[in-house]
Amino acid sequence: MDLTDLHEVPTPALAVDLAGFEHNVATMGARWPGVALRPHVKAFKSTALAARLAAAGHPTFCCATIREMEGMAAAGLGADLLLANEVLDTTRLGVLAQHGARITVAIDSTETLAAARAGGVGEVLIDVNVGLPRCGCAPADAGRLADAARAAGLAVRGVMGYEGHVVGVADRAERTQGTETAMALLVAAHQQVGGEILSGGGTGTWDTNTWVSELQAGSFTLMDTAYAQLDLPFRQALFVVGTVVSTNATSGYAVADVGLKALGMDHGNPSVDGATVWFCSDEHLTFGPPRGTAFADWGVGVGDRVAVWPAHIDPTIAQHERLHVVAGPVPRGGPAGGETPAPAPHAPTASIIDVWPIDLRNW
Repeated sequence: MDLTDLHEVPTPALAVDLAGFEHNVATMGARWPGVALRPHVKAFKSTALAARLAAAGHPTFCCATIREMEGMAAAGLGADLLLANEVLDTTRLGVLAQHGARITVAIDSTETLAAARAGGVGEVLIDVNVGLPRCGCAPADAGRLADAARAAGLAVRGVMGYEGHVVGVADRAERTQGTETAMALLVAAHQQVGGEILSGGGTGTWDTNTWVSELQAGSFTLMDTAYAQLDLPFRQALFVVGTVVSTNATSGYAVADVGLKALGMDHGNPSVDGATVWFCSDEHLTFGPPRGTAFADWGVGVGDRVAVWPAHIDPTIAQHERLHVVAGPVPRGGPAGGETPAPAPHAPTASIIDVWPIDLRNW
């Protein structure tokens, strides 16, 4: 069935404001043109969206899973793919390389080095721990690991290091200083490793990280309420459309069909414009009018559509099968918590102009 309006889609459903997306891509591209931007596929998991980025001049990508790498290559977007995670079985990646995709993997140990070689992957980046307690070798070990990789016949393209502990810091001065501290470690490691690439960064450090040769950002494309708290020029372009399925005028709340199974909740509750979100349960979101507004004056009833703004887009998108691309008017996404008076939180009547499959889900 062809759907032409956002009010026709079964809910919960993901919607993308095309104008917001295009603004975000243009804004990022002005600072990080061409291959200086290596968009991170994990944020949006859609080859259709990735193709838009490639058409805008960004043909190189990084991925979080082997499934993402396979899907990108199959979609003709395999000119330069980086698996920015460690894996111990690269056999499927080796097959991609045999069929013409350029495949690079991150390694941080002799075990992941051996896995790359055994699976037929010929190019690697040395993953350096720059402060985030996750993957990456110690900066002092990076040169030794690079030498071992070259001795094993692998091409070492350079280094990568993700300052993920810094990208969400609200205070700009603190975020800037944290980025500098992290990148000093990466630059020191690169001096020992060599290669043309220093890869890292993210949406939150898009303009404070001046050390990397390529920026691994993905959330900027669609944004979420967590990043919206920072001083970033990108627009919130992704929301979940929900339907109000119940109201309780006595207690003063409404319930929409957008719950834990439709949202990534690791960054907290979502936001609803002109409302205060109470809590989320498996299939439901309970929300009420903002402070100072009586329920009777709020104008929300059963059957109304609402726009729900996720706090974290990556795990939210991974729970859905498609993105409904719409042309305005669409809401902009207000402050979390609904403390600022706003109109009743009705989702817009917007035309669906495209559907982008979320075809890079799963593993």
